[in-house]
Amino acid sequence: MEVSNKSNTTLWVLLGLLIAAICAVAVYKARPMLFPKISIKAAVDPACDLRAGPCVTQLEDGRLVSFSIEPRELPVVKPLQLQVSLQGMEADKIEVDFSGVDMNMGFNRVKLNNGSAGEFTGSGMLPVCVWDAMEWEAQVLIDTQQGLVSVPYRFITVRPGVPLPGAE
Repeated sequence: MEVSNKSNTTLWVLLGLLIAAICAVAVYKARPMLFPKISIKAAVDPACDLRAGPCVTQLEDGRLVSFSIEPRELPVVKPLQLQVSLQGMEADKIEVDFSGVDMNMGFNRVKLNNGSAGEFTGSGMLPVCVWDAMEWEAQVLIDTQQGLVSVPYRFITVRPGVPLPGAE
């Protein structure tokens, strides 16, 4: 009986080590996707209002990135049409990563489709939030030959019937 208990314990320890090794490999493989290495990071433009229309960011080298979301009301749990336009740069791919500014809302990244002449479009959705109003950051990730360019845009969503903060 003593030998059987030692065998069971050894098997459980080996199983635990195997599961830990699998988790470690998964984290190692997912790290570049979850935390991409950014070559250029633009600053947030406080004057940007995605409800009013597209926001345009000029990078330090003069290149332009325009980002828009439709519908302009920015609803949660409803399809959103995303558009990114580039001037002065070419991109291999573009993704938009949505994250809550004050609350972790999980992984929510959308890959956009390459259109013509620097136009990228796609659709995404924001998850529901328990707060009446929530601030979000849409980080436009532009994969170029020179590296990854990150351009952040901030906006606020509100529950239906709740006024936009500061719009009383």
